[in-house]
Amino acid sequence: MGDGDAGYPTFTHVTLTEGPWAGWTVYEGEPFEDHAGPFYYRMDESGAPVCAMRTEAKHMNGGGFMHGGALMTFADYAIFIFAREQLTESSSVTASLNADFVGAVPPGALLECRGEVVKGGRSLVFLRGLMTVEGQTVFSFSAVIKKTGKRA
Repeated sequence: MGDGDAGYPTFTHVTLTEGPWAGWTVYEGEPFEDHAGPFYYRMDESGAPVCAMRTEAKHMNGGGFMHGGALMTFADYAIFIFAREQLTESSSVTASLNADFVGAVPPGALLECRGEVVKGGRSLVFLRGLMTVEGQTVFSFSAVIKKTGKRA
């Protein structure tokens, strides 16, 4: 995630207090995700992070279902939420993101994503996750985040 140095934006985490996403947090300042989202996250009852979004017309492909690129973008957002504790000391980038598209996501769906850090090392963080709609898996993924250097 951005750290504000070298001309890159600083991300602001804002927990919403009103509306249908009250209690969820958004971060602002990542230009592409601001355009592609909105994406939200919170901690569930067990303390594990969960990410969510409501699909819109802009997320759909020509067949009327969520575009694969939109699913990949949401997964890329989610891995940095899942790995936050591993990334506090360094800037980082996605090194690898592998996915299986196992179900269709319709417009207006509540898409949830849960995942975990499989292993966090000195320079790499390995993750995996699932996206669901109404409890049905629609997307599974694994990823690697590369730590690129100390935060300024």
